[in-house]
Amino acid sequence: MDGSHVRAKKGGVATGPSPVDRRKSGSKHHLICDGKGTPLHVITTAANVNGITQTVALVDGNPPVAGRPGRPRRRTETVLGDKAYDSRAVRSELRRRRILRVISRKGSQNIKGLGKLRYVVEQTFALLQFKRLAVRWERRVGLHDDLLSLACSLICWRRLKKARS
Repeated sequence: MDGSHVRAKKGGVATGPSPVDRRKSGSKHHLICDGKGTPLHVITTAANVNGITQTVALVDGNPPVAGRPGRPRRRTETVLGDKAYDSRAVRSELRRRRILRVISRKGSQNIKGLGKLRYVVEQTFALLQFKRLAVRWERRVGLHDDLLSLACSLICWRRLKKARS
């Protein structure tokens, strides 16, 4: 899981001063994806919202994971994150849900090899750079979320098409 900043030219709901863009109004996309980079759930918030507050919502927003015979798994097995997602509350919530956490602790060295694993999320953010999503022009967050989910569906469809050929 990770977050990405998007400039919001016209403002509206779920916009706030961006910490990376000289306090101009912006939004933030919080994304969780699988190990191959397929987007599972995206949340749009104001740019100044901390990523820790959206961690549990991202994990809970995942659809059931099917594949093996029997009842489908409801939760993911492992969650990877950088130091921005490190807090006692997040760790205890993930522990309560029996999810393995691979999150670097604040004030310590990074976990070796975590950058290679987190590259998948950054690659998925690069795939989400459609013209209408690179800069947020919609005032209503519902419209922007619909375009974002359409873009995620398009990415999933392209991956499925590529896997079948």
